Amino acid sequence: MKLIHQTVDQLSSAIGISVSWFALIMVIITAIVVVFRYFLNLGSIPLQETIVYLHGALIMLAIGFALKNNAHVRVDVIHRRLGTRQKHWIEILGFALFLLPVAVLFLVTSFSYVSFSWSVLESSSAPGGLPGVFALKTLIPVMALLLLMQGISQTLKAIEALRS
Repeated sequence: MKLIHQTVDQLSSAIGISVSWFALIMVIITAIVVVFRYFLNLGSIPLQETIVYLHGALIMLAIGFALKNNAHVRVDVIHRRLGTRQKHWIEILGFALFLLPVAVLFLVTSFSYVSFSWSVLESSSAPGGLPGVFALKTLIPVMALLLLMQGISQTLKAIEALRS
């Protein structure tokens, strides 16, 4: 069990650290868009859409990393008052009751959505927009898998902690 959650944790960390660079790239591109628009009176739909694509990719690909590092939303008012064992039980129940059903729902329902997008090679509806909306939509089931895998890893760690 330990090997499973270590491998998933390493994968989540590698992906999270890699895509964290998207935030810097988004800031740079946003600055370029602002300069173009307000100083040169030029607009660039492809640059604006690049920011949207990077933002979507950052959020969807870093979701496992956020879960691994407890950077997700938690009801701390309750959580901070609990003992260690109770926190582990909350982790397990939270996975079983909330994370698992939501991740599976995203995974199952996204397949037809993504496959249709691929079948038409969906691109931006904006004039001069970027192609590859289908590729961005592909990240939906990938996000669900990353979330599911990291949720399993967190649950295994909680189970191990309860056993010791």
